[in-house]
This record gives sequence, structure tokens and C-alpha cells, in this order.
Amino acid sequence: MAVIGALLFLGLVFFVVGRAGIVRGGAQTAADAAALAAAQSVRDQLREGWFEVIDDPAQWQRFVDGRAFVDTALACRNADGFAGSNAAVVDTCAPSGLGFRVTVHTEATVGRSIVPGTESRRGTATATAVIEPLCSFDAPEPTEDPEPTGEPEPTGEPGPGTPSPSPSPTEPAPILGLVCDGEAWEIDPEKPVLPAAGDLFHVRLTGDDE
Repeated sequence: MAVIGALLFLGLVFFVVGRAGIVRGGAQTAADAAALAAAQSVRDQLREGWFEVIDDPAQWQRFVDGRAFVDTALACRNADGFAGSNAAVVDTCAPSGLGFRVTVHTEATVGRSIVPGTESRRGTATATAVIEPLCSFDAPEPTEDPEPTGEPEPTGEPGPGTPSPSPSPTEPAPILGLVCDGEAWEIDPEKPVLPAAGDLFHVRLTGDDE
């Protein structure tokens, strides 16, 4: 009987350990999803903000590098949503370099068992997701207005009622120098089209050694 009792006890212990492992695994899944959601929000914000300065290439580099200002609160709200969809709650959410570091705890507990304290023990986990720029930009040299070559020869006075010719508007030249994954892009300032967010920046989870 003693042997049977010992085996039953060990079985219960292994069950508790397994249950704890499941809870921890759920926490890590939630943390990974939350960190990725925050980083993807930043990636999307960078692309949207880029359009606001699309006609000013001098401001592009901070977007190319992923260092333009973004709404971190919005990114963390995205993290909250994805953590919640994985039955977890965000404890901390903060920028970490070009990315976000998120810590969560599970809503579920290990549950009551022969091991004291498991009924209130929740799984916790931390994950970091980073944004990796995929593009480069060589800003074009500023163009100088051509110097006047002298006064034009008079062609005669316009007659009464003859309207003076108005100068034809010049279309802005396409902006060159943006290269994403080996592909060169020409950006039309009047009808701008940027690469998709996933072609501008790669989002991934980091390992423990990074």
C-alpha cells in the first residue's frame, strides 16, 4: 500500500508540474503575440507618418531607419488586445530599441493541488519583438534654380483685350533613391505610393541571447 500511495503521490506531482508547464506555455504564447502586435503597430505608424512628409525627402531618413516618433500608447493598446485574445493580461509594455518588450500574466491559474499555493499561481512570461528596416535611401541633391540668361527680346506689345500668356506649371519630379530589398522605387509626390509595411520593415521576436 505504501508503494501504491507513493506512486499516486508522484502521479499527482507530475500532473501539477504538467499543468504548470501548460500555464507557462500559454503565458509565453500570449507574450509573443502581444510583443509582435506592438511592433507591428509601430511599423504601420511609421509608414502612415511617412506619407505626411512624402514631399520632403530631407525628412525621410528617420522613417527609413524606423526612428520617427510613434504613438507608443497605441502600440501597447494593440499588445493589450492580443494578450487578451490569448487569455492573458499585460503587466508591462515599453519600447526596447527598435521594438517593444512586453510582460504578461495568464488569467488562468495552475489550480488547486497537493502542492501548496498553486491555486493562485499564474503563468508569467516576457517577450521582445524588434523592427528591422529593409530599405535604404540616398537623398537626391537639392536642385538649384537656373540663373537668368538676360532680358528676353521684346516681341511687340499685346493688342487690346489680348491676355498675357501665363507660365505653364511644372510637374514635380519623381523622388529617387529609395531601395527596398534590392528594388528601386520612384515616388511621385502628387500620387505617392510606398512599399507595403511588410516590405519596409521586418518584425520578429528576439531570442534570449539578443
